[in-house]
Amino acid sequence: MIVVFGSVNIDLVLRVEALPRPGETVLTPAYAAVPGGKGANQAVAAARAGAGVRMIGCVGRDGFAEPALAGLRAAGVDLAGVERVAAATACAMVCVDPEGRNQIAVASGANRETRADQLDAAMLDASATLVLQLEIDPEANWEAVRRAHGAGARIILNGAPAAPVPAEILRRIDDLVMNEIEAPMLARAILPGGGGTGDDPGDDPIAAARALAQAFDLAAIVTLGDAGAVAFEHGAWLAIGALDARVVDTTGAGDAFTGALAAALDEGRELADALRRASVAGGLACETVGAQPSLADAAAIEATLSRLAPAIRL
Repeated sequence: MIVVFGSVNIDLVLRVEALPRPGETVLTPAYAAVPGGKGANQAVAAARAGAGVRMIGCVGRDGFAEPALAGLRAAGVDLAGVERVAAATACAMVCVDPEGRNQIAVASGANRETRADQLDAAMLDASATLVLQLEIDPEANWEAVRRAHGAGARIILNGAPAAPVPAEILRRIDDLVMNEIEAPMLARAILPGGGGTGDDPGDDPIAAARALAQAFDLAAIVTLGDAGAVAFEHGAWLAIGALDARVVDTTGAGDAFTGALAAALDEGRELADALRRASVAGGLACETVGAQPSLADAAAIEATLSRLAPAIRL
């Protein structure tokens, strides 16, 4: 069973001809309101990939609450751990250009009310996998990690959006998922010298991942966009390519990767196999507009695996 502790948003998605620059107003004819939030996206991705999933988070008592939960309900995610609070349901404004690149601003709202004691209903134990991100109150996240570690659960932290993570928390993490920007930022924040080489010692995401894995005895996984992903675990490197996808919108691709990875690891698959499935899911997510609408189900992932070569050990 996967327990996702994190954010639930409504996303207002605007297709624009060009991403706005500072001080610039960009007009577009319409927008779409779709469920989102990194926590909810990853819960939906894991559920569609075949895992049993519980969501722990908060939404408001406003008109955005039910639309924000709609994708989770449709995917069969257990919502007993989602509470209604006085704060407004979180809202993200997502601009997407014709190349599929995005620009996102998030009003956290009810996400800031999420508390670690909401995990009590999830009854974490050694058979569970806890998945977290960095869109809610940091202290709530760190307490959730402590509780899950004490219960013997597997812990997967997606270090997004980029933010510092205490060393004592990283020592309790099993799998740390980052992108090529987040890995160097975290390494610079937590390791002497940033763990890399060169004029900017933290500028290399691969060196940063290796240093984090070695320093904290965890599996460090870095997504590299159209270059695929790499992982460093127990002194060994794994590399996986990227799916040759028709890119329409990259929003949610990282969440698709993390959710599918969590589902595969929770099922007991080896990291190499989990990376391949995650990379396929991330690529498929780029072919549809929006975060949750783009998340592939298990059948689509299975049918597409043959288009991506297995991970290689370096």
